Amino acid sequence: MKNTLSYIFALSGLFFITNCKSSDKENKKDEQTIFQGKIERDQINVVTKIPGKIDQILVHEGDEVKKGQTLFVLQLPEVDAKKSQAEGAVNSAEAQYEMAKKGATDNQLKQLRAKVAGLKEQLDYAEKSNHRLKNMLRDSLVPQQSYDEVYAKYQGAKNQYLAAKAELADAENGARVEQQQMALGQKERALGALQEVDVAEAERHIKAPQDMTVETINLKVGELALAGYSIANGILEETTFFRFTIPENKIGQLQKNQIVNLKVPYKNNMVLKGKIVSIKVLNSYANISTAYPDIDQQQSQYEVKVVPVDYKQATQLLTKANVILDLNAK
Repeated sequence: MKNTLSYIFALSGLFFITNCKSSDKENKKDEQTIFQGKIERDQINVVTKIPGKIDQILVHEGDEVKKGQTLFVLQLPEVDAKKSQAEGAVNSAEAQYEMAKKGATDNQLKQLRAKVAGLKEQLDYAEKSNHRLKNMLRDSLVPQQSYDEVYAKYQGAKNQYLAAKAELADAENGARVEQQQMALGQKERALGALQEVDVAEAERHIKAPQDMTVETINLKVGELALAGYSIANGILEETTFFRFTIPENKIGQLQKNQIVNLKVPYKNNMVLKGKIVSIKVLNSYANISTAYPDIDQQQSQYEVKVVPVDYKQATQLLTKANVILDLNAK
């Protein structure tokens, strides 16, 4: 019996001590007014559009670079080969277009005119022969077959002469409009291919997309950079902000656009002013949110984002360093 009573008293004492400790913890949480956060900055990746080997690295980690400054130079042997092909295609297409637009050369025109003149003489001779045999046939001096043969030669000479005249006219007036348009289209297509190669060649020089500080360089000289690969990371100094996690029972003391005082411990508690720009609830999983009275409902946690009032003062701060927010500080 005594052992049972002793056991009951021991459990009661332990339960009382536990409740006291829990109450102390809750009181401390309620009394907490100082919160620790982190100094953050936005990051940016420098990527390649086309694959190539790293030929030169012109910056080092920690360097401050300006927008448009060349950071890396790539080796692109395939682009050089394609450029030679594109230039050859452009030259060929330009020659085809000029030939279609201007027509034949002077020597070709001379040859065609001589050909037309020769066929004209043959036609005149064939026409005279045909006229002479036609009269002889009327007087029954020659058979019908002989006349038919001469007449066929006359028609052949006439057709050859007309074809040569048409060929000469085309040469003098240039090619058909459709042929000129086709040649012009081939020329523009070749120029487009050359411009595409020029754009690819411009990607040989990897430039900084914004003003930034180079944080990490992921490749070395001679290594292959695939398309879309992040070859370097940078920090945007003008995007400095401070992130804090505040519980639900304290978030009521803060509001958007409120000016707060911050301390930076590693800078000998340097004080700077910040402005609250956003307050949002953090995602939580498996939180107790029941309405039953025997279970304590857990508080939500809120992320508070603060930006410095003076960005120049904040640029000297190290990323991921601690920063202090005191809700009671004025």
